[in-house]
Amino acid sequence: MSQDQAILFSPAKLGTITLKNHVVMAPLTRSRALGNVPNALMATYYGQRAGAGLIITEGTSPTADGLGYSRIPGLYSPEQVAGWKLVTEAVHAKGGRIFVQFMHTGRIAHPLNLPAGAEIVAPSAIAAAGEMWTDQQQMQPQPTPRALSTEEVKALVQQHAESAKLAIEAGFDGVELHGANGYLIEQFLNPAANQRTDEYGGSIENRSRFALEVAQATIAAIGAGRVGIRLSPHSQAGDLKPFDELDAQYLYLAEQLQKLNLVYLHLVDHSSMGAPKVPAAMVAGIRERFTNTLILSGGYDKQRAEADLQSGRADLITFGRPFISNPDLVERMEQDAALAQPNPDLFYTPGAEGYTDYPVLAEQGAAV
Repeated sequence: MSQDQAILFSPAKLGTITLKNHVVMAPLTRSRALGNVPNALMATYYGQRAGAGLIITEGTSPTADGLGYSRIPGLYSPEQVAGWKLVTEAVHAKGGRIFVQFMHTGRIAHPLNLPAGAEIVAPSAIAAAGEMWTDQQQMQPQPTPRALSTEEVKALVQQHAESAKLAIEAGFDGVELHGANGYLIEQFLNPAANQRTDEYGGSIENRSRFALEVAQATIAAIGAGRVGIRLSPHSQAGDLKPFDELDAQYLYLAEQLQKLNLVYLHLVDHSSMGAPKVPAAMVAGIRERFTNTLILSGGYDKQRAEADLQSGRADLITFGRPFISNPDLVERMEQDAALAQPNPDLFYTPGAEGYTDYPVLAEQGAAV
């Protein structure tokens, strides 16, 4: 297939937004937000990658108690709004589009990573196995979180809506709700982390309630055309376990999300990183129930991405790690150029090294 016939590199529609191509840059935690505030270095990083049709930012907490990792950004203060404006302006200046991903880490956290006065909260007081990096004391066990009260859950729903308004103020084109990878929304979905007996636990409908209420509140704040969600059935991230109703849970959720008219559903398959594969029947079932834009993510290369777009299995395709070391990934794929390999030792370290210093093709050619 010639490049001019390729769907991947042709313009796309996302609700009322026009994207320059069908390539999405995945949300990638990079831990460069010193003091949890976005900065000029981050603006450079995202601006370098504005060749993507859509950029989804790294996980960004709508509240102080969702900042479970070291040096991840938030979006709940004037300083954070100002920092994110640098980022959105850099991306828009190059014709890109950018959504901010709301990621509340829930029980995946350590107190040393949280701002003063914040505490680790989750659906239930069940600790996640494993350790968490802290800048002060390196790796530390993840402690038992405090279970949120029913009133606190409802308040947290509204905090997402308030943060969504700030996202628009900061210049974002929209918001992605992180319902994947074992963080707070998925903790509510999975009975391994949710043993509540109130309206947010027990049945499929109750476990889905927090995700749907957050989606509803965010839509009420900024409009359905600006709100998407990311889900990762079968990922087992964050010490979550498979459960008997897993498929039914996600098919129900997809059906309800379509009723809310979210602009997209971003479905992640982590099998390339060792997790179980999302069954083809589940992808098809979600596709049947959610008829707005479906974004697929998970170990894609150009050929497989094009095949899934041509078949109608997906509407947009996400690329993750290749964007770390290839700021001009779209251009490289169009030209069938070799992709640079990233340095994993620098994924989460402060500073420009391994972040904004990966060269583009033209710079590589000049250096030869």
